[in-house]
Amino acid sequence: MTRATLRDVLRPAVKGGYAVPGLVCLGWEDMRAYVAAAEAERAPVILQAGPGCRAHTPLPVLAAMLGHLADHASVPVVIHLDHGTSLEECRAALELGFTSVMFDGSALPLAENIDKTAAVATLAHAAGASCEGEIGLVGYVGGAGSAGTDPEEAARFAYETGVDAMAVSVGNLHLQQGAGQGLDLERLRAIETATHVPLVIHGGSGVPAEQRRMLAAQSRIAKFNIGTELRMAFGAALRQAVARDPERFDRTQLLQETEAPLCDAARAIFAGLGASGRA
Repeated sequence: MTRATLRDVLRPAVKGGYAVPGLVCLGWEDMRAYVAAAEAERAPVILQAGPGCRAHTPLPVLAAMLGHLADHASVPVVIHLDHGTSLEECRAALELGFTSVMFDGSALPLAENIDKTAAVATLAHAAGASCEGEIGLVGYVGGAGSAGTDPEEAARFAYETGVDAMAVSVGNLHLQQGAGQGLDLERLRAIETATHVPLVIHGGSGVPAEQRRMLAAQSRIAKFNIGTELRMAFGAALRQAVARDPERFDRTQLLQETEAPLCDAARAIFAGLGASGRA
């Protein structure tokens, strides 16, 4: 199937009462597992190359790997640059075939965030791709704190940038290893009232599964970014593979044994967000 954009997969999600997972990729094995899971569930998928992934593997290599998987998949696959830091980085991704870019200006003053995000959105749209922006700062466990999204600022941001999806800060955190206290529903509903763009939750691993399921069906959140819980599943599978035979040293054998457990974990995420059977 042809490569998809956020517009292609998120607009139907909002209308259909489900959400599409943005799965954080770090290497070939998890990329393959996530596409296999999407095909098994007949679901669209967003494969995300974040800063950690890009620090480990050059962007042109990632573009080729992700593009190969997308071009041979039987379901819609969005190739997404996550947390882009500059217009130049987003431009490079688009030129390499990424179908979606996220510019993260959430730590910038509002006017500067709007201006820079709007420039990236214009660039993406000219390339036939999509753009995600972020308003309100989503913090990190053990790191930078969050700054909740102001609904009035969100309305201005969505209107002036023209983004296809808007990441918001409503109690979510990056790198959370277990279910947290849940999202701030009052703030979320106020943002929904003030805006019309599909919403994105970064740090989706920390949102309790039941709340994820409810919000996928009953809110304008159309994309949950999921990374930490799948990295934990990968780590557990790799440790088991090594322990099964401590004498083994062939990395391809060890890493291949992570794919089936990762696929199973990802399938549960698709099902939990109501995305199964939507492709």
